[in-house]
Amino acid sequence: MKQCNNVILSIAYFPPIQYFSKILNYESIIIEQHENYTKQSYRNRCEILSPGGKQTLSIPVEKISGNKQLIKDTKIDYKNNWQAIHLKSLQAAYLSSPFYEYYTDAFRVFFEKKFTFLFDFNIEIIQTLLSEIQIKKQINFSELFISDCKFSDFRNTIHPKKKFQIKDINFIPTKYTQVFFDKFDFVPNLSVLDLLFNEGPNAENVLRQSYGNLC
Repeated sequence: MKQCNNVILSIAYFPPIQYFSKILNYESIIIEQHENYTKQSYRNRCEILSPGGKQTLSIPVEKISGNKQLIKDTKIDYKNNWQAIHLKSLQAAYLSSPFYEYYTDAFRVFFEKKFTFLFDFNIEIIQTLLSEIQIKKQINFSELFISDCKFSDFRNTIHPKKKFQIKDINFIPTKYTQVFFDKFDFVPNLSVLDLLFNEGPNAENVLRQSYGNLC
């Protein structure tokens, strides 16, 4: 297997389209579970297109003891009812989208059931997204922190903040019709939910079109 066919990713909450384009187009996928939790990243947040524009949805996590904590040990904080807030935000954003009613039941569990660990919660989301988009891929997990990486490493560069992003020549955002196209210009690289609710069965094709050559 060519080195360029291997990719390592962080965990992510309803990941962006760039993230899913890697899962679709690489042969071997590893998700890092032994890195330290990082704030203000896709590990606990996603971006959607609301009636007011791009909106960030963040999952609160329990206060970390000390300065560092492994992502696999990071617990979700349920003091505030963020699940209800996120569900209402998704409804406001996508209720009028062509495929919201078709897919919404598949994701309702994530706003009703309480998961203890952020990592487990996000893995269940990713597996559900893969099933709904009909992508058949095996996801593997790091056994130890991978430092000498022979993979294409996007753990810290698929990131909501521009200062952490690097130019990705193999990601070419492909336009599709978004819910509020009459109000806003196309907003690239939102959560893959935006793509799924708007494009439905065509989501996989858009993901393929968004990816350049592996080598």
